[in-house]
This record gives sequence, C-alpha cells and structure tokens, in this order.
Amino acid sequence: MKDGEIAQRGLVLLGCGKMGSAMLEGWLGRGLPPGSVWVQDPKPSDWVTAQGVRVNEDLPAAPAIVLIAVKPQMMAEALPVLASMGGGETLFVSVAAGVTMASYEAALGAKAPIVRAMPNTPAAIGRGITAVIGNAQATPAHIDMAESLLTAVGEVVRLDSEDQMDAVTGVSGSGPAYVFHMIECLAAAAEAEGLAPDLALSLARATVAGAGALAQETGEDPAQLRRNVTSPNGTTQAGLEVLMDADKGLPPLMRATVRAAAARSKALANG
Repeated sequence: MKDGEIAQRGLVLLGCGKMGSAMLEGWLGRGLPPGSVWVQDPKPSDWVTAQGVRVNEDLPAAPAIVLIAVKPQMMAEALPVLASMGGGETLFVSVAAGVTMASYEAALGAKAPIVRAMPNTPAAIGRGITAVIGNAQATPAHIDMAESLLTAVGEVVRLDSEDQMDAVTGVSGSGPAYVFHMIECLAAAAEAEGLAPDLALSLARATVAGAGALAQETGEDPAQLRRNVTSPNGTTQAGLEVLMDADKGLPPLMRATVRAAAARSKALANG
C-alpha cells in the first residue's frame, strides 16, 4: 500500500483531538492531499475545518486506512460506523489506549487487518514515540504503512506481542507525566534551598528538557552521560548518593511506578 493508494482511496481519521490533529498536520505537511482525508469528529476545531479536509461528510466505502483516535469510552458508539469496512481491504490503526485487538476484531470482523499503537503526548510537538503491533491479518506491508503514518509525530518501535503493550503504557505512555512531576519536585526542592519560584521552575524545566535532548540526540548510554557530569566527591555525587539509593532512592520508586501503571493498563484492557 503506497501513498498514492492512500491519496486515491482515502484516509479516514475517526476523532481529531490533540493527537489526531498532530498527526493530520504531519501528513498534510508531507504532501497528503487534503481532499483525500475524511475527518469524523463531533466538535472539530477551527484549525481542522480550515485545512481543506472533508469534515463529517459521508465516508468512502473502502478507504485505504482508518485511523481510530477517539477516547476508549467512545468506542461502543464509534466502531459500528466502521463495521462495513471490515472486509479486509481497509487497514485499521488504533491509537486508543487500553482497547485490545480482540475488541476491534469483534466489532470489525475477523478479516480486518488491525494495528494497535501506543503514542505519547510529546507527539503533539513531533517528539513522541509510538509502539505498534499488528493482528494476524496485518501484513508486513500494513505494518510499514502504519509506521509511515505514525512517524509524522515522532519515532516508532515495533513490539513482538500485544502483551508488551501494558509495559509500554507504563513507560512511554504514562512516562511524560512522571517527568513533569520530576520538574515539579526539582523546582520545589530549589525553592526550599532559597530560590524564587519563577527562577526555580525555569531552572528545573530547562534542566530536564536539556538533559533529555542530550540523551536523545547523542544516543549515548545514559549511565555514561551520568558519569560524565559526576566528579569524584563533588556536588553531583553527593546528590546521586541520595537519588540512587537501592532501598529508598529512585530505582525502587521507578520500578513500583511503572509496575502500577502497567497493572492498571492490564486491568483496563480486561474490562
């Protein structure tokens, strides 16, 4: 399935909130004709309606791809609209958290090729990471096409099994919130040491963002990056001795955090 086929047969975007809009902006920026995109959303933004895409019009009978970006609680209402497209000609890509491929197969039919994806919120600025896994009907070409679509908002990694999605949810799906809270805590600690709130927050925000960018762009082992800025008996070592404590520091806390989020993801998926 090539970009020309998408342009000819159409791409349906079911739900166009922040994540859907970020993807749509990426696709249009890469040259996808606006007229080949159908957006179904009860409250489309002014930005969406200004892009020249087909908003809340009758859908094509067999589009090349349907990307499902509605909230999980809206699935029961949304999926019946797509049931007639489940004969095998249309690829379904879902970015809805906690909805299993079995749920989609039950609604769309056993012939439907389905790719389940887990993006995260930095996708809104093109810096996300998305994990993907396909069902038995999803061919390598289908997975390639889903990956091509999702690279519009960042990196894509492929999973070996759907069971891994819960761990992905606990790490990259929920992880931005952990980092935001780290910024909060770092700023609060700076205030406790006597800095003004605005200055404390500026330092904390830029430090976390800069360190993350350095780790991402160099590709270097984060342990080595840590060692690079840790002088023997210096200030960083003093702080790390607290943070890296095997019993009370960050390692056990982070393990418990990811474990709790993954367990909740599993429970939601099981109903």
